[in-house]
Amino acid sequence: MNKKYAIGYLCFCLVMPLLAEENNISNKANYQLAGRFAPYKIKKLLYSTSINAKWIEGTENFWYEWKTGDGKSFYMGDPIKGTKQLLFDNDKIAAELTRITRDPWDAQHLPIEKIKFIDKNTLQFDVKSSQDDKGEEVIDEEIDEQKWDIDKKEKEKIYKKKVFHFEYKINTQNLRELKDWEAPDKHPKWANVSPDGETIVFARNHNLYMINASDYKKILDAGRGKDGKKAEDAIEKVTVNEIQLTRDGEEHYSFSIFDRGDTDDKRKRDKGKRKRTRIYWAKDSKKFASIRSDQRKSKDLWVVHSVKNKRPKLETYKYDMAGDKNVTQYEIDIHDLATQSILKLDIKKFKDQRIGVYSGRQFRYPDSDKPQQTVWLAEDSKKLYFYRQSRDMHKVDVCVADTETGEVKVLFEEKLNTYIELQRLELLKSGDMIWWSERDGWAHLYYYGKNGTLKRQITSGPFSVRRVVGVDERKKTIYFMANGREKNEDPYFQHLYSVFFDGTKLKLLNRGNFDHRISMGESNRFFVNNYSRVNSLPRSALYNTSGKKMVDLQEADLSQLMMAGFQYPEPFQVKSADGVTDIYGVMTKPFDFDPNNKYPIIAYVYPGPQTESVAKSFTQLRHSTTALAQFGFIVITIGNRGGHPARSKWYHNYGYGNLRDYGLADKKAGIEQLADRYDFIDIDRVGIYGHSGGGFMSTAAMLVYPDFFKVAVSSSGNHNNDVYNSWWSEKHHGIKEIVDDSGRVSFEYDIAKNSDLAKNLQGHLLLTTGDIDNNVHMAGTLRMAEALIRANK
Repeated sequence: MNKKYAIGYLCFCLVMPLLAEENNISNKANYQLAGRFAPYKIKKLLYSTSINAKWIEGTENFWYEWKTGDGKSFYMGDPIKGTKQLLFDNDKIAAELTRITRDPWDAQHLPIEKIKFIDKNTLQFDVKSSQDDKGEEVIDEEIDEQKWDIDKKEKEKIYKKKVFHFEYKINTQNLRELKDWEAPDKHPKWANVSPDGETIVFARNHNLYMINASDYKKILDAGRGKDGKKAEDAIEKVTVNEIQLTRDGEEHYSFSIFDRGDTDDKRKRDKGKRKRTRIYWAKDSKKFASIRSDQRKSKDLWVVHSVKNKRPKLETYKYDMAGDKNVTQYEIDIHDLATQSILKLDIKKFKDQRIGVYSGRQFRYPDSDKPQQTVWLAEDSKKLYFYRQSRDMHKVDVCVADTETGEVKVLFEEKLNTYIELQRLELLKSGDMIWWSERDGWAHLYYYGKNGTLKRQITSGPFSVRRVVGVDERKKTIYFMANGREKNEDPYFQHLYSVFFDGTKLKLLNRGNFDHRISMGESNRFFVNNYSRVNSLPRSALYNTSGKKMVDLQEADLSQLMMAGFQYPEPFQVKSADGVTDIYGVMTKPFDFDPNNKYPIIAYVYPGPQTESVAKSFTQLRHSTTALAQFGFIVITIGNRGGHPARSKWYHNYGYGNLRDYGLADKKAGIEQLADRYDFIDIDRVGIYGHSGGGFMSTAAMLVYPDFFKVAVSSSGNHNNDVYNSWWSEKHHGIKEIVDDSGRVSFEYDIAKNSDLAKNLQGHLLLTTGDIDNNVHMAGTLRMAEALIRANK
């Protein structure tokens, strides 16, 4: 459903049925103000709010673009010098581009695209002109069908626009057109290129094949400068020597990666084409590991593509639902290129286990023409590190396999009575390992010896390590993001820290009572720090990893937004329903707010447990909640116990075993506390809305607390989690493992559903869904609707 209709439904149901005679009751929707701050209009008033640092290969430098009310400018940061500088004299280069392209440009509207640095002083970029490129006609598949007339004979030819290619010297400001420019390599999605570039592996007809570098160059040359179907067709015509590596692949027991979203017809047409596959290269390129999924016993699910084609088309796909008896099975094979032999690892331990191969940390430069590669963790081709996790996710083995003999050794294991979260394994050159775990109730780092012996806990205390950003083995230092450590701050605010391998010298590197997001260079010496709160101006600065600020970079231009009447939202803190746990949220008021009025209150919700959807920085604010408030509502986002992984494990797992109801009491308690705190909140007019998990939660709120929540809009909700995917539902709710006297393992899954409470509905509920949603299937919404019909609702 179109969002504006959903918002209109909320407005109508909260305002119209409860019109009050008292003058201080807000009962009139302000469509004009809401229209002024519609999300698409906010975007026009809002310029750059954070720096996307693009590090330059071979240097410590980075570049970025920044937009203000004066237009777009391009900058280069030099961490060594602690400076930033404009890449271009905008007036001068606009004049040069106008002269060469014969299209008019000015300093505020530079058409520069696809910047690529050749070295720290030389860059190349493109400019798209208004001229047609007569040699490049756009073919049917690359044009939106809505642009074509019904009678194809009447269609006019549509050409691509001519693109000019330029090279620019920063120190001399010299610009020249590259008339002999050659398009860079454009690697097909199916190509898995070895680290040495000599071997390319892909899937075809469910099996693995390889070609050599010279044949791959023919493919790259054939597709050079072409896009879409033109590139595909040109590549398919190239004759190369494909060596078949496997012969037992078949449908649903395949080496190829299944692409969701393709109709059955398209899949049949593409059956013999090259496909992506999930492989991990050894760093020496001698071997690779493949993960193969067996879905032959998994059940099918379907959606119908009703709109795009003349006749509706079916999409069939395998989909493991929570509690299914037969689910996807996984295996790992080791492929030796020299002998073309395959070693199947014996990795079986847990029934219906999930597995993953650990890949090495790689730094990807944004303008690189190099192929993306997934390289396994070990330094050579003799070892493969992987994990296996039980179906109930209570047990994890971290393993290493001998790729010569196939021997599998468990290095260490994790056990927990709820689900175990996993992050990447860091492997040091010595063979020692750094491991992330929540085993003591908080997310922390642990140091293991190469044989799997725990040597020490590196970090500890009531805070959460979010992720490792970098490891400097020379300095024996780990750089990581964490939250909840700094006193008198929102516990969700993230900061960058460093700590030695032995757990000493833990240091905060970006101080300030803000939420911080960073981009670190490959050398781990410098980082760009973007920081703000929901009620502060976004800023960016350059730091070194000793914690010294090198230079302030940018401050967001909110002038046009503020002139239009924008006001910052207000963060708040309340207690959960237990009266002890702190819950955090954000409140948005109408910009014509009158404290003497009483306003309906609406909560935008997402229950988690991955996230609570409560913004912590200005850049995370939802424009839709801003617009909705302008109709005349108080709009909040608010957390709940069980909603977010970045606090204690107790907090995160609060909803385990009670996936339908766990967050509702805290939402209700928080709204009640706000109403007690602020006279302008009308506690008799409470609305709630959300999408996906939020759609599930908003409907549940109407049914569990029907006297409190009066209106809900629920889109694409997983109302019946027994028809949702097994991974999410079984992980966050739990599935019971049963072992009988003979040792045979089975599973029991039981979960409360929204449809069980259909008879409780009292207020106004709008359900929407998408008919080609192949994640949260429309069956969940239809079953909810059917239950409401049966309950005469």
